[in-house]
Amino acid sequence: MIDQALLSAMLTPFWVSIKLAGITTLCLLLLATPLAYWLAKPSRRNVVGRLKVVLMGVIAMPLVLPPTVIGFYLLLLMSPTSSFGKWLVEHNISTFIFTFEGLVIGSIIYSLPFYVQPVYAQFLRIPTSVMEVAQLLEPSRLKRFIRVALPQARAGIVLGGLVSFAHTIGEFGVVLMIGGSISGETKVISIAIYEQVEALNYETAHMMSAILIVVGMLMVMAIASVNKFIHQQ
Repeated sequence: MIDQALLSAMLTPFWVSIKLAGITTLCLLLLATPLAYWLAKPSRRNVVGRLKVVLMGVIAMPLVLPPTVIGFYLLLLMSPTSSFGKWLVEHNISTFIFTFEGLVIGSIIYSLPFYVQPVYAQFLRIPTSVMEVAQLLEPSRLKRFIRVALPQARAGIVLGGLVSFAHTIGEFGVVLMIGGSISGETKVISIAIYEQVEALNYETAHMMSAILIVVGMLMVMAIASVNKFIHQQ
């Protein structure tokens, strides 16, 4: 029989991680999908094309930088001593340090390339002729995006969402730097496992890790299925 306190200590971080992954993925769907579409569109001006290349490089930085580096600079940015932090304090806005909202901001930045890249690739696969016909039939850019581009890129959007969700659940460095370890607020499953290992509670760490492995395997299977569907198109 598992002790109720132990069960709560195990399940609460899982809930925080799932909530964080869900909100982060939703934010990426709303914000990063139009960004990926804009990046994939052909640019008539060389300046805009170069800007897109630079922006793609900035977006990809989390792929090469340690999570602690990103977390450290986000911590400095959100600090009350920074210009941005002072502005937030002056306007009675939370600086987001050691809050769930801060975790969401850090997770969006850290998971951005994992969402943008598959969606961007799928937008690139839309035939130019399709978009040219859509432009003739529908003058509104927003309606073309919603009615033509999004349905054409749905597989990439699903793949990006799954990868982002799975990646966010496994985050450690960024969330530790920004959120710390506040139970029920910022303590995610990866931090909870780390603390159990530090306390030499290997049995609890085993149970938490086993559940995370099962969730990870299910996510990988879903990602592989979507990826196979994309390549069969």
